[in-house]
Amino acid sequence: MGQLTSLRALALLGAGMAFMPTTAFAQDAQDAQEEAASDLQPDNVIIVTTQGRRQALADVPVAISAVDATALRNSGANDIRQLNQLAPSLLVSSTGSEANGSARIRGIGTVGDNPGLESSVPVFIDGVYRSRSGIGLNELGEIDRIEVQRGPQGTLGGRNSSAGLISIYSRAPDFEFAANGEVTYGNFNFWRLAAGITAPLSETVSTRFDGVFVKRDGFYFDPANNTDVNDRNRFFVRGQVLFEPNDALSIRLIADYTYRDEKCCGATYVDGSVNPFIGALNNPSTPLTPLSPNGNNIINVLRDLGQNLGALNQGYSRNISSTPGRSFQGITKDYGFSGQIDYDFGGAKLTSITAYREYRSGQGSDTDYGTVDILFRTPSDNAYRQFHTFTQELRLQGEAFGGTLDWLVGGFFANEKLTVRDNLRFGNQYGRFATCRLVSGGGLAGFYSPGGAGCLSPVGRGAIAAGAATGGSAVVGGALLAAIDRLDSVNNRGSTDDRYFQDGTNWALFTHNIVHITDRLDLTLGLRYTRDAKDFSATFGNDNVACPAQQAALQPFLATLGATAAGLIGLTCQGNSTAELNGVSIADERRESEWTGTAILSYKLTDDLLTYASYARGYKAGGFNLDRSALKSPISSFASVGGAPELVGALQFDPELVDSYEIGAKYASRSLNISVAAFRSDFSNFQLNTFNGTVFLVQNVNGCSASLNGGDRDLSPVTGACAASNLSYGVRTQGVELEALLIPARNFQVGAGLTYARTRYRGNLVGNAAGAPLDPALRVLPGQQLSNAPELVATGSVTWTPELGRGLTGLVYIDSRLNSDFNTGSDLFPQKLQDSFAVFNARLGIRGPDQRWALEVWGQNIFNKDFAQVAFNSPFQAGTGSAPFVDPQFPGGRQIFSQFLGEPRTYGITARFDF
Repeated sequence: MGQLTSLRALALLGAGMAFMPTTAFAQDAQDAQEEAASDLQPDNVIIVTTQGRRQALADVPVAISAVDATALRNSGANDIRQLNQLAPSLLVSSTGSEANGSARIRGIGTVGDNPGLESSVPVFIDGVYRSRSGIGLNELGEIDRIEVQRGPQGTLGGRNSSAGLISIYSRAPDFEFAANGEVTYGNFNFWRLAAGITAPLSETVSTRFDGVFVKRDGFYFDPANNTDVNDRNRFFVRGQVLFEPNDALSIRLIADYTYRDEKCCGATYVDGSVNPFIGALNNPSTPLTPLSPNGNNIINVLRDLGQNLGALNQGYSRNISSTPGRSFQGITKDYGFSGQIDYDFGGAKLTSITAYREYRSGQGSDTDYGTVDILFRTPSDNAYRQFHTFTQELRLQGEAFGGTLDWLVGGFFANEKLTVRDNLRFGNQYGRFATCRLVSGGGLAGFYSPGGAGCLSPVGRGAIAAGAATGGSAVVGGALLAAIDRLDSVNNRGSTDDRYFQDGTNWALFTHNIVHITDRLDLTLGLRYTRDAKDFSATFGNDNVACPAQQAALQPFLATLGATAAGLIGLTCQGNSTAELNGVSIADERRESEWTGTAILSYKLTDDLLTYASYARGYKAGGFNLDRSALKSPISSFASVGGAPELVGALQFDPELVDSYEIGAKYASRSLNISVAAFRSDFSNFQLNTFNGTVFLVQNVNGCSASLNGGDRDLSPVTGACAASNLSYGVRTQGVELEALLIPARNFQVGAGLTYARTRYRGNLVGNAAGAPLDPALRVLPGQQLSNAPELVATGSVTWTPELGRGLTGLVYIDSRLNSDFNTGSDLFPQKLQDSFAVFNARLGIRGPDQRWALEVWGQNIFNKDFAQVAFNSPFQAGTGSAPFVDPQFPGGRQIFSQFLGEPRTYGITARFDF
């Protein structure tokens, strides 16, 4: 569907839902409800702690969505990914590993699953910072509410963020005995068992225990290994103790443990029925000489080595291609404890939150996502990422000058120890795949013979050895033939044990103050100073002895053989897989500090209507690209540049900074809550992570106020530099958000949401703060909308709970999310475009008196809409580029593509009880 159709569909949905965004109403403890009732209607109060204080949402001059336990239960949300249906400015997706899923707000988020990048949208659970937002993809247990804050954060506590944050609050112990349980069964053999109990031990001590067990078959099927992929097999437990000896002191202790043993994440090939830009990319090239204008030589190679070509043209079929014996098996453990102490001195209140967390995720993968065994990672003890995180937060807040000033001061400290181990290796067909790729795509294509030595026919081998095929001497021909044979022997080589260590310390001092200038006019001023330090080291193990041998053998012939020699070296040393790294250690460090802050002027035009204008400065720390491929190009030897330790600086990337502006209004009455916000945020040093089919690139992106004359859009790595005096922001997001809820009757409510966000790169881009040229792999970016950032999103929900008599009530619930077109790849190649689509969820049920029991049938993605979360370059699977596979229509050349799909339709039945 084109952009015009998307606009019409969004407009229709908005009209049907009274163009109001979905915002459920967070209900805190009963005393907080009563406390706020004097200011707002008691049946329409939203209590949040966004500004470190208990406030009615309608009185908070910031953009925030609040989702309470009832809305979460109705929507079937068990992790943050399902918040997509309820918050139009939020998009949560996962790719090759759910250990580091990505959350985006207003189109801005951290791309990819490189653990060296911190989250632009961090997750906090019960006030505790979680190292990466993918941790929120775990089961969450019983939840009180979730707050999604938009825009830079940091002057109220916790870790700073550049785009927003997600705060999750679990259900606390109660001083009255209560228990709850749930049994759910659905398709894909889905089982979910959950239970919770809260029990007072005395008048001052109460406890709560929650547990969840989930099991589900995967929605991909792997015929090569006769197993399903993307299954679920997890359990979660959480225990709490609440100690309140008097009205002034409250101590809450929480411990939890999550275990997951799952196979994740499968991917399918993108074909022409999914994306029209694929065209002939998935067709064999016949004949090979000359290259067919409507075919791709890499398809010939894959076919001849065992790939079923039907998999390259099967649309959204969920039968994946994989190599027999390769596995996506992974184990994740997430556990820790926290203690929150609140003490009221009378004139001020002190809050202390202390926490320690451990998170470990190990994941195997058939990393080429195809039948031919090109690349894999074994699910062993030397393929994992692990975080050990200690955090301490202190806040002191109170009032001064007779209530004219609400002040807050605090400090935050975090120490995060990150360990990553990797064993990414070439498969047992890589050598033959690489030689056939080289032979089939160049001047040797006439000698292509996938069953012959070096993928060459006997005639071809003779011609090369004699020098006739290269137009050179027998010496040159002999060197070329030896290099081809050497490449054919790289099978089962690569990383044996790469280890990355990062010890990061982050501390900050902050203050957030609200000055009540008049009864209706407030000025909010916040300031934060952050100091961030990271110490990095890495050691490498690698048994690819062919790489340094290839470089040494071909070095004298680079001028004679040109691109052929460079291609042979590149294929042998893909991703810096070289024995030159074996036993090598590197180390580096970075130190940075930053002032950030916020200023908000708000005015209540009436008791029900709040208006505000704000400015915020945000910051996300720099760091290290935890990927050996970023050290250098594999064309030159490490020895020629002083060794790997001399190149460690290439792994660094700089901090991301943002200047954000917002104006808004909020209206709250008994039957209607509505808010509107217009925003603009400019990002400098925007941190971008891209996989180009061979290596991962982490690059800062900035803009240039002077024209680069197309130098940022060509294939040259040296054109497109910018003078330092002309540097400016590289990304701007601006737009409008609407949020509201209509309650025309006591048991009926309608919500809807609409977000319009132009989240775009500047027209002239450079690669870092020094004005260096943009990497050619990112040449499509200038002037374009960011990946996974639809310009228009509409959400809607209808909830009806009719009274059925005898204390019984019904439930009729439906929610929806409609996205306009967007590109799912961070390099924005058009082959990764996702057409506009809508997802609908529904739930029908009957509930007993006082909702002591309930029986519900439900469906997620009820119309079984197929869509891609992220499309990417199929690793190493690029053919030789020639017309018509050239810019601008085919900037990826003859590269073929894979995709991680969204979940299909699921449905089931749930029984609940509460007593």
